[in-house]
Amino acid sequence: MPQHQELSLHQLRAVVAVARYGSFVAAASDLGTSQPALSRAIKQAERTLGVTLFARSTRHVALTAAGREFAPAAERMLSELGLQIQNVRELAEQRRGHLVIASLMSIAHTVLPSVIGAYRRTYPRIELMVREGVHSSVADEVRSGAADFGIGDMAHVPDPLRAEPLQTEACHVVLPRRHPLAGRGALRLRDLADADIITMPVGSGLRRLVDTAAASAGVRLNYAITLNQFATIYEFIGHGLGVAIVPASVLPSRRNALLATRPLHEPRITRRIGLLTRPDRPLSPAADGFLTLLRERYRGLAKAPA
Repeated sequence: MPQHQELSLHQLRAVVAVARYGSFVAAASDLGTSQPALSRAIKQAERTLGVTLFARSTRHVALTAAGREFAPAAERMLSELGLQIQNVRELAEQRRGHLVIASLMSIAHTVLPSVIGAYRRTYPRIELMVREGVHSSVADEVRSGAADFGIGDMAHVPDPLRAEPLQTEACHVVLPRRHPLAGRGALRLRDLADADIITMPVGSGLRRLVDTAAASAGVRLNYAITLNQFATIYEFIGHGLGVAIVPASVLPSRRNALLATRPLHEPRITRRIGLLTRPDRPLSPAADGFLTLLRERYRGLAKAPA
């Protein structure tokens, strides 16, 4: 039966070194220890696990089936521990760090500036990079490891990403102030059937939400112009070139004399914003610090009056 004790860091390093070199002599040299000390560490690890990790002969050392299963896991544990130690040391010593955030463009424009301001007051030497895009590009950045985490649409979260809810918001219609529909209190999706729709790209989460709602309602929308930025969309609407369906968080200022906004119902379209991470990739202390502030910001938005 295995001993009821934990494997030590020394034992994990011993297992990884012997598995890597296939030799106790080479592994002992790499670790800067004696061969007898290395042999004792391997035997202690095997007693703790209750399995034999290495098949030994006078000239050769080979992994057993249990060893082939355990050695890669031990190497991953050592690698992740080394990364975490490095991250903690960098923050403790106030050395320069790097944090990459993938975000929907609408979130980058509205929520992130205040969060980044608070973050930089605490971590002034951490360099930030914000990679703006539509939902598909945000998910790709996180999935590939190019970004530490992402802020995207929870309606379409590809494997192996994990999503944590941050906010749910309703969509509204933005239209020219003098548009005939601007005189109504609320609009149905069917009311927009004859309007020129200005839309975000097909790969955006918002476009997918609108397409799904229109199909369910049996409404055919006339997509006339596709743009990448909400600010540009509002300029086009102000020039009378169409109307748009947008989330509440990015509605234009009420002081804009050229635009009007109206609630959208029948059907009601809502966007769910979430934090996207890879469960197999530990977040650095720098990322954890940012996410603490981001969650606080969204809790504040949830409590704010509508």
